[in-house]
Amino acid sequence: MLHHFLANNRDELAKRCRVKVGNRPGRSATEVQLQDGIPLLIDQLIRTLRVEQSSEPLKSELISGPAGGGVALSEVGASAAQHGKDLLGLGLTVDQVVHDYGDLCQSITDLAVERDAPFSVDEFRTLNRCLDNAISDAVTEFSFQRDALQVAKNAEENNRRMGFFVHELRNLLGTASLAFAAAEAGNLSLTGATGSILKRSLSSLHKLITATVEDVRIFEPDGTVLDSFSLAEFIAKIYDGATLSAKAYGCSLRMLPVDIDLAVRGTQDLLIAAVANLLQNAFKFTQPGSEVLLTAYAQGDRILIDVKDHCGGLKVGTTETIFLPFSQVGTDRTGIGLGLTIARKTVEANKGTLTVHNIEGIGCVFTVNLPRHSMPT
Repeated sequence: MLHHFLANNRDELAKRCRVKVGNRPGRSATEVQLQDGIPLLIDQLIRTLRVEQSSEPLKSELISGPAGGGVALSEVGASAAQHGKDLLGLGLTVDQVVHDYGDLCQSITDLAVERDAPFSVDEFRTLNRCLDNAISDAVTEFSFQRDALQVAKNAEENNRRMGFFVHELRNLLGTASLAFAAAEAGNLSLTGATGSILKRSLSSLHKLITATVEDVRIFEPDGTVLDSFSLAEFIAKIYDGATLSAKAYGCSLRMLPVDIDLAVRGTQDLLIAAVANLLQNAFKFTQPGSEVLLTAYAQGDRILIDVKDHCGGLKVGTTETIFLPFSQVGTDRTGIGLGLTIARKTVEANKGTLTVHNIEGIGCVFTVNLPRHSMPT
């Protein structure tokens, strides 16, 4: 089996990847970066393949994510995102990030051929799935961090331009003030030389300010005032309020740690109500004694808030209708079927999306997707 092959040849595969990276033109990753990236992915591949050979193969998605990527947080996704961030710090390009994972695929294939250790089509499909998800998350985080650096660079340029603007503004205003003071002190006519200086200074001030106003970017054209707030504190407030409800429904609520540097921009009270609606829905339909999981994390330029339950999965076709008004897909009809509709509209009003991902036989994951922001340093 492939997981036996990977476990027995883990060090050899990592060594081959290091050689390939070292032979690649341009700057390469350090030993530390390779140790934290490729060997960790090999371990995750081994665990994924082992779980798929067990009695609960669907749980392998928790390690490596579903085929075609997904909204739920996976171990491969988290470590690949960190790998992409690290490689950006080394000054590498996005194609070198992709080549890192391609090296692993080629090394596995070459070594299997050399040692006459073929593996099945299903195992090869799993290998491709893991590598695809790793590449996707690594490139996504790499791109986000690269764009964030560009934003910082643009901010520095804007500060420089603002310095020039303030300097010029002060000079023109100073000249105009002196001309006015001279005219006032000497009771001079504004048709003379002093008046010309004042007029010329005021005209230059007008042109300078007009040109600056035209350069101003309007970030909120609809006039809506959105507040920025800590994602960690936001999730903590929701968790504290929902814990008692979970106990009332006979289930438990667990929350994973949230990065304190992440921030959300929106109407906090309405977003709290939206996520609370998702939790209430999860408590209502999850199996008695099971766990509801609340996670919040960054993926590229987005903030994802997941509510994962153990309802057993959704019926075929319900993922398209579950957000419709008065739609009730479960046997519990104590509500009126508007909770998910209101939650989605609230999230969309805050420039986000709300979707559901079905995990057949296990449950479902509702995901709030919002623009990513950072707490001020």
